[in-house]
Amino acid sequence: MNYLVVGAGNASRPVARLLNYLGHDVVVTDLKDISEFKIEFQRSLIEMEKEGVRLDMANKNPSVEGFDAVYMPPTLPETAPIAQKIYESDLKILTNEEFSKIVNDLIDVDIIGITGTMGKTTTTFITTSLFKQAGYKVWSCSSLVNNLVSEAIVDGIVKGKVNECDIAIFELPHGTIGLLNKLNIKIGLLTNIAEDHLSEFGGSLEKYQQRKLLLQAMSEIFISNNSCHDIIEKVRDDAIFYALDEDVDFKGTVGDKSLTIAYGDNEFTTPFNMMSYFFENSVAAASIALTYGVNEKDIIDALKAFKGLPAHMEDVGEYNGRKVILDSAFLYDGMKITLDYFKDDSVVLFLDHFDTLSVRDKAEVGNLISEYNLKAVIASGFNEVTQAVEMDAANEILDAIININIEKVAVETIEKAAELTFKYSEPGDVILHMGPLIAYDRLTTVDKIIKGLERGSKKYE
Repeated sequence: MNYLVVGAGNASRPVARLLNYLGHDVVVTDLKDISEFKIEFQRSLIEMEKEGVRLDMANKNPSVEGFDAVYMPPTLPETAPIAQKIYESDLKILTNEEFSKIVNDLIDVDIIGITGTMGKTTTTFITTSLFKQAGYKVWSCSSLVNNLVSEAIVDGIVKGKVNECDIAIFELPHGTIGLLNKLNIKIGLLTNIAEDHLSEFGGSLEKYQQRKLLLQAMSEIFISNNSCHDIIEKVRDDAIFYALDEDVDFKGTVGDKSLTIAYGDNEFTTPFNMMSYFFENSVAAASIALTYGVNEKDIIDALKAFKGLPAHMEDVGEYNGRKVILDSAFLYDGMKITLDYFKDDSVVLFLDHFDTLSVRDKAEVGNLISEYNLKAVIASGFNEVTQAVEMDAANEILDAIININIEKVAVETIEKAAELTFKYSEPGDVILHMGPLIAYDRLTTVDKIIKGLERGSKKYE
């Protein structure tokens, strides 16, 4: 078939690439020139073109003539001229549901799907570790591989990874769930639901919850953090729950460098050398593995060897006697867990732009930080998404910090923020990063942070 794919955005790219892989003739049309896209998206489009997709970029008046079917992304306004042309034609419209079924039919192994506002990347990583320890050939897709997981899934199909595994473990952000809402999930897990990304849902927490809850409808077995119990029990009466220190199906208890997991009449304890939210996410991963049939020994062996993952309470070493920790926490609950962990340390905190991808309550961030006796807080005003300096975003956080013992500094870049941490710290202190930017663009952000740390450690030694 001849397919027209409207737009070269996040939903359209994986659709176009897979349709091309399946032997269809595919044209992608977009109002923007390829040079107007982010570099990583340009690379994706160029790769698609090499594979046979035709790019019709910077076309303000594309034609629908000569096509048999069309895909329109959900973000396309009904009033857009191209949308009007499509509605007036007799073209078959490929829906997300139909595309999802195509993807599902190409995956001939059990799928484990993990979603939530916080912790889904970590839980996916740990779950993958448990299954690998048990001898499974795992195809794992998460934002550590590609920030747009739907593209990672399609990439795995195109490059044959789907044929080299005996189980698939997918992180499913809300965008991926929206596109792939008809996958047959063997075990689905929900880590939590918090107020974030609401600008994408018209400010409605209920709509955001409904998107996340699509996973339970897709799942044969569904596991949830007990914090979502009231939401889940309204839609499902056979859900399994996990939590720390609560009497639920899978109960985790934190010990001194250990983690105990109790379930049914069984209980085991594993050495565990990680910190903070890794405990609860490990209980989540273990609940998936145990439900699937992985034995306790493999879970213990995997967890005692677990050393974390990039940008999640990641210890990147010592600089001039300061321990540097990079964390991607940016929501209230996640930040509180991280700050609680370091409450007895002398900490200099630096923050990236908190409105990355979604406008957030920055005063709430400042109010939370005020509860801790930090030495200094350095906030960056650079928005990597828009490539603009927005100092109001940094100052809104700092203005809400009323703890008079905390030094407050606003700077234009995350690199400068990292550099200045050495001005306000001394040997023995902890330099801590928090913010959403690492989750958005880990490689670029960490590179900038490391450059700032290296410069600051020399300048203020």
